Amino acid sequence: MNNLLKLIKSRRSIRQYANKPIKKKILEEIIDAARLAPSAINMQPWEFVVITEKEKLNYIAENARYGKFIKDAAACVLVCGDKRNHHLVEDCSAATENILLAAKSFKIGSCWVAGYNKPYCQAIKTAFGIPEDIDIVSIIPLGYYEKNAEPHEKRKLDEVLHWEKY
Repeated sequence: MNNLLKLIKSRRSIRQYANKPIKKKILEEIIDAARLAPSAINMQPWEFVVITEKEKLNYIAENARYGKFIKDAAACVLVCGDKRNHHLVEDCSAATENILLAAKSFKIGSCWVAGYNKPYCQAIKTAFGIPEDIDIVSIIPLGYYEKNAEPHEKRKLDEVLHWEKY
């Protein structure tokens, strides 16, 4: 199995982080991978807000309904996009997946927290100066972890793969 497939198959959602900062250069590499995601007609509607200040991480954790653990992360990325773009969700989701995989390649844990059309995102947008015509699609805490989470039961390939018809 090649390295990329090993990385994909070993990635897990991590919600517990070590108290260790992530170097700015590594965060830049992770965002660089995100900006290289595919997008419909190459519109690249994304913008990324990286937060590392503890007080700001706490604010996001307090507001994100299923993201209370964000307060313990070393960083958090708000994946945002121009809401006038009809492919906003698909394009920013591709960028989000690139962030998750790039983080894993640095042995940094991550967890995809929903942002799109979530009522708590308006407060986050306001707090971080995100313009009205930009939406938050996902919120991704990042942090080093002690051990990779155990895999959850996944559906088997023969349960989801169909050849030629459903």
